[in-house]
Amino acid sequence: MHKGFLKAGAFFAMLGVGLGAFGAHGLKKIVDADSVAVFDTGVRYQIYHSLALLLTGILFGTFQHQRLVWAGRCFVAGIILFSGSLYLLTFFKASGIVGLSGIGILTPIGGLGFLAGWLLMLLSFNTVSSKLKL
Repeated sequence: MHKGFLKAGAFFAMLGVGLGAFGAHGLKKIVDADSVAVFDTGVRYQIYHSLALLLTGILFGTFQHQRLVWAGRCFVAGIILFSGSLYLLTFFKASGIVGLSGIGILTPIGGLGFLAGWLLMLLSFNTVSSKLKL
C-alpha cells in the first residue's frame, strides 16, 4: 500500500463531504443556481478522484509500479487544479471579485491531470500483467 495516497484520498474525501454539505445548505443563499452547479461539479470530481487515490494507494501494494505513483500524483494535482479552480470561481462570484475569472484556465489543466492519472493507471496494469502473464 502507498500510505501517502491513502491519507490524501481520505483527506480529500473528508473535505469533499464538508464542501458538499456547505454547497447543499449554505451556498444556495449566497450565489445563483449556475454557480452552485459549478461548485457541485468541483465537489463531485473531488469525491471521484479521492476514491481513485484510495484505489491507487491500495493497488500499489500489489502492483508496485512507478506509473501508479505518477497516477496518484496526477489525481492530487487534478483535484487541486480542477476542483480548486471551480471553488475559487464560485468564491469570486459570491464575493463580487471581478477580473480574476482567468483562474478558470486551471480547470481544464486539472481535467488533463485526471485523464493522465487514469491513463497511467491503465499503463501500469498493462506492464504488470505482461510480467505476471495474466
